[in-house]
Amino acid sequence: MSTILGASRPDPAAYMLRAAGGGAGRAYKQELIELLDVRPGQTVLDVGCGPGTDLPALAERVGDAGTVIGVDHDPAMLAEARLRTAHLPVTDLREGDAHALPVAPGTANRAKIDRVLMHVADPAGVLAQLHTATRPGALVGLVEPDWDTLAVDAEDLDTSRAFTRYTTSDVVRNATIGRSLARLAERAGFVVQTVLTTTPVFRDFEDADHMLGLGRNTQRAIEEGRIDATRARRWFASLSEGPFYASFTLVTVLCSR
Repeated sequence: MSTILGASRPDPAAYMLRAAGGGAGRAYKQELIELLDVRPGQTVLDVGCGPGTDLPALAERVGDAGTVIGVDHDPAMLAEARLRTAHLPVTDLREGDAHALPVAPGTANRAKIDRVLMHVADPAGVLAQLHTATRPGALVGLVEPDWDTLAVDAEDLDTSRAFTRYTTSDVVRNATIGRSLARLAERAGFVVQTVLTTTPVFRDFEDADHMLGLGRNTQRAIEEGRIDATRARRWFASLSEGPFYASFTLVTVLCSR
């Protein structure tokens, strides 16, 4: 059991694959793909495709006559995605910034952005790019968390709340983007069809420590004077001592162009 604060950040590709492979990750991703209603022969755009987690499922749905375009700014992510899709000739992986998509206007029948807008400098600008890249009648799926809803059970509730506040204010760039998705999508010119929420639940301390950054972000909060060191270390140690619970809310928005 890890009780060391300040553990190094996990490898990004491994982190994303683990997140997608968990029960909650599989559930919301399957829901998103079903909502997109991908048809054979279509062109699907995956913005921020990462290590290619969703590309095989999308490629299966577009069939031999379709195309799945994966865009990511990280060459290491794209290298992993190429390994995962080497047997899928319908995939087209492109290095590029979500703020300046390397896609011609009106290219995609379907598009998705999954937990990317929380990291970008200008979410509204990315959605404007997505609007340009999609065709009239296209369906677009957006998924983002609302980190204000992060709940970690502990007897020291004040420190749990302090950890959530620190996550929202200092760790994640656009921490409450989930609640804003529908509004931002409409402002970008999309028509919102559906808004759904999913609540990933963590009952395993080690898994939550890895996925939610409990230890490493607590250490950062201590170093920045945001949480008292003694209290924070006691709080973190207590999380592994008994039944564990943590959760947060993911918001899924389905739009049409």
